[in-house]
Amino acid sequence: MSHRFSVLLAGAALTLAGVAAATPATAAPSLDPTPAPTLTCPPALPISGRATAVTTTSVTISYSMILTPPCGYNPPVTVTLFASQADAQQWLNPVAEAVSGPERNGQVTLDGLAPGTEYWLRFSADGKHDPYLFPSVRTAAVPVCAATAQIGSTWSGGFVATVTVRNVAAEALTGWRVSWRWAGDERIQTMWNAVPLDSTTGVTVGNASYNATLPPGGSTTFGMLVATSTPTGDLTLTCDR
Repeated sequence: MSHRFSVLLAGAALTLAGVAAATPATAAPSLDPTPAPTLTCPPALPISGRATAVTTTSVTISYSMILTPPCGYNPPVTVTLFASQADAQQWLNPVAEAVSGPERNGQVTLDGLAPGTEYWLRFSADGKHDPYLFPSVRTAAVPVCAATAQIGSTWSGGFVATVTVRNVAAEALTGWRVSWRWAGDERIQTMWNAVPLDSTTGVTVGNASYNATLPPGGSTTFGMLVATSTPTGDLTLTCDR
């Protein structure tokens, strides 16, 4: 009897083992992390800037740090000038550099530059070179001439003005131009000893053929009859070659 009971138990064990072998294992749930979203930066320059003032030996650059990291930078910003576009593109041979304060919008002035010279502008911040190349800036040229105006006869409908042009350079001046803007509805009726030139920003006149050359310290004059319906104040003139 005990022998038969042992056989039955052995048979049951084999049956259970077969069922266990035939039952598929349940797969463990996936633990893969959710992919991080892709960073998309706004379509704007991280730093923008432009020249807002120039002298014969300096330029003032106004800047704006529009974007913050990771799309932009933190102040301060370093402004670097180069003597050629090729140097600026490769960050070679900088000629001047200035560092801003902690403001995100401000300006810096770079000194010790050559008169009448073109420079290319680059920005850097957070130890990185900004990848964008900005338009060049030119220092003011050394003045070669000066012009002053004197209002002579006046009446209700106009006036006569005499302009003196003087060579302030150390060498002879060959050819000159004088420019200004009217304050009201002034119109030149007649001009002598000078020639009106085309201008989109005011009035520009040039030398006549016989008074184009002025020695150092030399001067010449031209005059004009002007019609106007309003009183005319002082004229602010600029002179160049």
